[in-house]
Formats: sequence, structure tokens, C-alpha cells
Amino acid sequence: MTGDLLGLVAAVRGTRALVVGDAIVDRYLVGTPAGMCREAPVPVLDLTGAHDQCGGAANVAANLRSLGAEPRLLAVAGADPAGRRLRAALAAAGLGSGLLVTDESRPTAVKHRVLAPRQMLLRMDEGGREPVGRRTAATLAARLAEQLSWCDVVIACDYGYGAFTEEVTEVLAASRRRPLLVVDSRTPAAFRAIRPDAVKPNYAEAVALLGQPPLGPEGDRAGQIQDHAGLLLERSGADLAAVTLDRDGAVVLQAGRPSLRTYADGEAKTTVGAGDTFTSALALALAAGADPGAAAEFASAAADTVVRKPGTANCDPAELRRRLAGAGKIQPGGELPAWLTDVPGRGSRVVFTNGCFDLLHGGHVSLLSRAKAFGELLVVGVNSDESVRRLKGPARPVLPLAERMRVLAALGCVDVVVPFAADSPAELIERLRPDVYVKGDDYTRQTLPEAPLVERLGGVVELLSTVGGLSTSKIIREIRALSAVDEQRAGPDRKGA
Repeated sequence: MTGDLLGLVAAVRGTRALVVGDAIVDRYLVGTPAGMCREAPVPVLDLTGAHDQCGGAANVAANLRSLGAEPRLLAVAGADPAGRRLRAALAAAGLGSGLLVTDESRPTAVKHRVLAPRQMLLRMDEGGREPVGRRTAATLAARLAEQLSWCDVVIACDYGYGAFTEEVTEVLAASRRRPLLVVDSRTPAAFRAIRPDAVKPNYAEAVALLGQPPLGPEGDRAGQIQDHAGLLLERSGADLAAVTLDRDGAVVLQAGRPSLRTYADGEAKTTVGAGDTFTSALALALAAGADPGAAAEFASAAADTVVRKPGTANCDPAELRRRLAGAGKIQPGGELPAWLTDVPGRGSRVVFTNGCFDLLHGGHVSLLSRAKAFGELLVVGVNSDESVRRLKGPARPVLPLAERMRVLAALGCVDVVVPFAADSPAELIERLRPDVYVKGDDYTRQTLPEAPLVERLGGVVELLSTVGGLSTSKIIREIRALSAVDEQRAGPDRKGA
């Protein structure tokens, strides 16, 4: 399955996706606590900054672009400062605003989030919830009809800000050769008549559609959805439903087939926009011909990636490949993942360094963290135990290979750890073809044997300053000296105790 999912990363590239719906400005107001307010028992925040990001349908479009698709956004914006900020956020995300319909009679939808250093204090929403006016609806419908022949998939993003009028939904219903249609709506039943190919409600939207009471944190939410699979599909009119359950992953429902589960992986920094990421990746995978189970796994991996980032975030192909690679950072057999050796398709600048890393110390950590700054992926080659003995002597290594790799993998700057048995990493470099090769400045380009190979393969060599006075050999000598002193102090009767 992992190989198929990794193949999807390349398969979705270039997919033409039309996003239609409610574009929102995600505005973040950031500050530092300044005590309690005298007028009321609420905290005071000294604002230090503000920034805007694409939200709602605009965030779906941004995620599509980040994943390598070709998105277009059809939405409504007001003729107001927030509308200008929306256009600026779209431009910053590399998205055009040519299909935005300007409506001077309504404000642009904005979600204001007030942030202290470690938490969100408040969210304030603004924007009209009533349906857009007839003129705006007619313009939306006309532009939608024009775009249907261009796209491979339509993603309808309904956040309740009035974009989906009868005129707009009728275009989708009347199209004879409609592309794949994926709906993410607060009210999936509103799209029942147009028979979407897939719907993506969250848990709250799903239980509202079913008329079921929401369960508490300890309840079996997945089981509740699975027990009502047929009713949910009937009421949404969809062939496929992917119900997202945040920390509990997702449930995939299909008529006449067993339900499927995906599972969330790890702790989330934030869930802002994770549903948008899931919808984007699900739609692209389905458009690429993936079966529903694979599409949901693909989407879950993308969502798991963005929840580890602050604010409204996107997932790029390199991040998704790392997540889908599955087993983690360590490649114990010495084989590099296929997505990493696919140089044209890996889509990220790869940095490589290597060493024994026996008794990891501050000098190692400094070099590795600075090496990561030269690219997006840091691959670390580690000498095998036999190789270390040939290079350092029969008393080394102090720590076996598995322990040395485990310590390296615990560093946030390291993405892949791979062992090699030879005295030189030349064969590994041949397979990896890194963009940048980093070593310490105890070498020169003339004395570094791998430098000509790296440059012949199109990479560059960077020599970084080392932290003075730090070396594993010196640390070992100091430990042995201290051990000898301790034994002398203990006296002959205590030695070896």
C-alpha cells in the first residue's frame, strides 16, 4: 500500500481542480500577555503583529497548489479592506484571483484569531451568512458553467457564507459531462439532489445530518458513524463519504461495502485548516483514480502533516512523501526510499552529511542543524560498527550502530538516517545524488575525497566551521581519565565493584 500511496504523490501533479465556494481570510492577531483587565475579568494582550492566510475555499485552493495540482478558485469577495487582504493572501500563496466575484453589498468573510505565545485566546467571525444577491449568484453560475469543461475535479466548499444558491447548484446538477464532484459542506443534505461523487463532513456535521446526539471524548464516534453508514449516504446523496474525526482519524463509507478506517498519527499543534487539507488531498487522489481506501489514507497523511504546523498550513509533496514512507526516519537496511532516489520527482532540495556519530555531542548537533538550513531534507549517513573499527580502532564504537542511529533520528533537523558499511559514503552519494554535501571544516575541498563525486553529480560542497574543543575521542579520553581517578579514590578493595 505504501508504494501505491507514494505513487499518488506524483500522480496528482498537474490535476486541474476547480474550487467553488466560500473564500475566507484567516487573520491572526499575535501578542504578549499584559496582565488582567480592570474593567472585566479578562486578559489584556499587547498586540505585536498581524498576518493573513488563505482560509476556507481559498485554503483548499492553496493546499491543491502546494500538492502540485493546478487549481482555480471561484468565490465571492467584498469591495472592502478584507477583500484586498484576501487577494493579497491568494497572491502570496501563488494563486490567481481572476475568478473572484466582487460583491459591493456584502463584507468579505474573515476569521480573526487572537493568539498568545502558546495558545489561541479568542476567535471572532465576520461576514454575511445570507445567500449572495441574484446578480452575484448569476455571475457565479455563469463562471462555473464556463469552467466545468476545463477541470478534472470540482470541489464545492460550503462554509455557510452564502455562495451556494439555487443558481449555482443547478449548474452542477444540469451538467451532462460533469467532472468528479467532491463536496465539503456544513449541510451535506443541501447537495443531495445533485448526487456528488464524494462528501467530506466532519463528525459534528455527520451527526447533525443523521439526527444523532454527539458523543463525548470517550465515546465510540467511529462506531456511531459506521452503524449509520447507509443513512448517511442516503441523506447526502453521495456514493462515498469520508467522515473526519480529528484525533480519531476518519471513517470511509461506501454503499454495499464494509466501512474503512484511517488513524491519526501523533499529537496536533492545531487543527485549523486540517479538514481543508484532507478535502484537497482526497479529491486529488480520487481524480487520479485511487480507490477510496487509498484516497483516504493519502488524505489522512496530508492532514497529519499540517496539524503539526502552527496556524493555517499546507502540505507539500516532500512532506507527504516522508509521511507516507511509513517506517520513520531510520532505514536500517541501508536502502534509500524510492521517493528519495527519484531525483526529478522528489521536489525538495536534499542535503547529505555523514560520520560515525559515536557519542553524539554539541558539535555534531550544531553541524547538523546548520546543514539542514541548506535545503528541505537532511539525510545522514552513519558508518557501520565494522567501518568505525577500521577508521577509529578496535575499541570503537562506544555505542552500537542501532543506538547511534536512534539518537540521530531523535533530532528534529534530521529527516532520514541510513547506515553504510564502506569506509566512504561514495556509493550512498551515487544513489542519493544530493543537492548539497556538508562536512566540517577540518576538511578542505582538496582533502575531502567525496567532493569531486558530489560536484560531478551536480551537487555543491559546503564546509562548516566546527565547535572548538569538542570531539568524541577527547570525550572518551576524559571519561577514562575520570574513571581512573575514581578507581584510585576507591582503593584496591573497591575496584571493579
